[in-house]
Amino acid sequence: MSFPAIMVLLVAITGLIWLLDRFWLAPQRAVNENEPAIVEYAKSFFPIILLVLVIRSFVAEPFRIPSSSMLPTLHIGDFILVNKFSYGIRLPVLNTKILDTGTPQRGDVMVFRYPEQPEIDYIKRVIGLPGDKVGYFNKTLYINGKEIEQQAGEKPAELAGMIAPRAELKQEKLMGVTHDILLDPQRMSMEGEMTVPEGHFFVMGDNRDNSNDSRVWGTVPEANLVGKAFFIWMSWNWDQGGIVWSRVGQSIN
Repeated sequence: MSFPAIMVLLVAITGLIWLLDRFWLAPQRAVNENEPAIVEYAKSFFPIILLVLVIRSFVAEPFRIPSSSMLPTLHIGDFILVNKFSYGIRLPVLNTKILDTGTPQRGDVMVFRYPEQPEIDYIKRVIGLPGDKVGYFNKTLYINGKEIEQQAGEKPAELAGMIAPRAELKQEKLMGVTHDILLDPQRMSMEGEMTVPEGHFFVMGDNRDNSNDSRVWGTVPEANLVGKAFFIWMSWNWDQGGIVWSRVGQSIN
């Protein structure tokens, strides 16, 4: 059972107990009779659980980065916040859009439900929009026939131990969005070209040679969108002694 489903169930149970007490049990109690413990707990926890559900469903939701597929942008152990209204307001559990507030833009770091296993959340960068022709050859990205420029960058010291020594850091200029990527010159990449279907998005990890993304399993349907990652509120790394203070408070670009 997913966490949103548990939260909805708890809101329903505590809310029902509160309503039953308010309109049925309370009028029948003697003046000096105490409320049953279950009613006290329900009245105490109902507003808290409801508030958490509303914030997580419609405002911002926390996620933890479990893999290296988005290095150097996101590290294993980063705790991030995802804007839940960037791509439309959706009902919890049902994931049905009830209000259209925007669509993914090229370069967004996006959280979505993995198309092959929707119960799993993935995070990647939006590369191709509906109708785009996306190609990837010789570790270079092409969008609608245009080669996306890459420039050599300097690997920060904080990446030591996280990546292979031979890995190269590049700055990719993704049609107005400049961001860092990692390339492994000794590792073969999956190559090919495809046109993004309507209502779908082509996504890739910034760690290009260590990412399970649209090159492997295809595009992300609009119905699977969760939100846009925008902030690192905590980062934890045992090898660096626990909290990585230099990453706390960083925006995600």
